[in-house]
Amino acid sequence: MTINVKSQNFNGGLIGGISTTQVSGDNLSGYNKSGLFFGIFTETPISTISNLKLEMNYIQKGSNNPKINENNIPDISTTYLEIPVSFNYNQNEILSIESGVQTAFLLNAKDNDINGSLKANPPFDRWDISVFIGMYYHFSEKISLNSRFGNSIFPIRGYDKERIFIFKRGQYNTVLSFTLHYYI
Repeated sequence: MTINVKSQNFNGGLIGGISTTQVSGDNLSGYNKSGLFFGIFTETPISTISNLKLEMNYIQKGSNNPKINENNIPDISTTYLEIPVSFNYNQNEILSIESGVQTAFLLNAKDNDINGSLKANPPFDRWDISVFIGMYYHFSEKISLNSRFGNSIFPIRGYDKERIFIFKRGQYNTVLSFTLHYYI
């Protein structure tokens, strides 16, 4: 009796770093909001120069208004559980590029003004779907630095009914993150 067993080659590890974010459509500009970014990942090769990667991440997003006392525009604080799936192409032993899509589940959201936290109005959507591109710099076989740019495909929330905009359809997350990936 013969039993054939095929195994997959999976790698995995831990992710830790920071996110710098802004919310397009909130009447503020700049990546003024920084937050925590940590998670886990697994990947499997699909050829000698490419792989598929699946992550599960906790990330803080939003916008920060450094001139809140002057313009009274509230800033935004959100936290998400993200699940990115990416295709990674290895340029060489040191550099890789990635592109992918991710879905994110909203864990917490609030607006903040000069008096403190406010209930988010209008409310945020529970889901955020984004696309992203990025680059890895491999320091060693165990540690890589990832820089990633991502943007929502659909609004994270619309505008309240009092505001009518023809060309603006809502608010969108824009993220620039810097993380270290440690292979276990």
